[in-house]
Formats: sequence, structure tokens, C-alpha cells
Amino acid sequence: MLANAFADLGPAWAWILAGLALAGLELAAPGIFLIWLGLAGLATGLVAALVPLPWQAQLLLFSGLAVAAVLIARRLGRDHVPTLNRADRGLVGREGLLAEPIQDGAGRIRFDDTLWRVTGPDLPAGARVRVTGIDGTVLVVKGA
Repeated sequence: MLANAFADLGPAWAWILAGLALAGLELAAPGIFLIWLGLAGLATGLVAALVPLPWQAQLLLFSGLAVAAVLIARRLGRDHVPTLNRADRGLVGREGLLAEPIQDGAGRIRFDDTLWRVTGPDLPAGARVRVTGIDGTVLVVKGA
């Protein structure tokens, strides 16, 4: 019974299985790319199941859907790009106490589990400061 269902689908089942495999690979190696190719494969399989197309047309349909899906995903996801390992971006405006004094314009402050280098006016250890900017990996601070 199941074999007859696959036989009736013809080559469309190959596209559906390829789409599912690509979507499954996205789960194994996340990168937000293979899922779009998988969706293009699934869509190609569904179209091929409904409309008899030669393999060349199926390949062109898959290619077009894959390119369109990736371009749409890039456009939609552009504003939602994760800033992994960029904890410094959330520090501007934050206040804290100096872990080491700022002498000759350089000192250190601890935020959470990280000791950051800071630049700013000379201040003693324990002084309250506010982060006003970032220069590379060095936080720019002023007295709060």
C-alpha cells in the first residue's frame, strides 16, 4: 500500500524526502540556511506531485524557489542577526564600581563574570562610573 503511494507520486517523493533531509540537517547543524533549501525541496515535491513536470523543469523550479527563499529569509532576518559573544554592546549606559583604580587613564571594572579594561578620568577603586562608549574592547567611562 505504501509502495503504491510512492509509485503514484513518481519523482515527487524524491523532492519531498530531500526537503525533509535538508530540514533535518538544519536541526543537526543549525545555521539558518538549510531549512530554506528544505522548504524549496518540499514545495518542489508538492508541485511535482500535482503537475507532471520533466526533471529539468523540476530542477529549475527548485533552484528558483531556493534562491527566492534564501533572499526572503535574508531580508526578513537582517534586523534579527544575533550578536553572539558581543556582551559589550549591552554595557553602554550601565553603571558599576571600579574593581581597580583608573590611573593615567586606564583601569578595570567587573560586570557579571568579566573584568573589563576601562579608560576615563583618574578615579579610585570602588568609585561609581557609567559606561559612555566602547573603543575596541575597552570601555569608556565617566564618574556617575
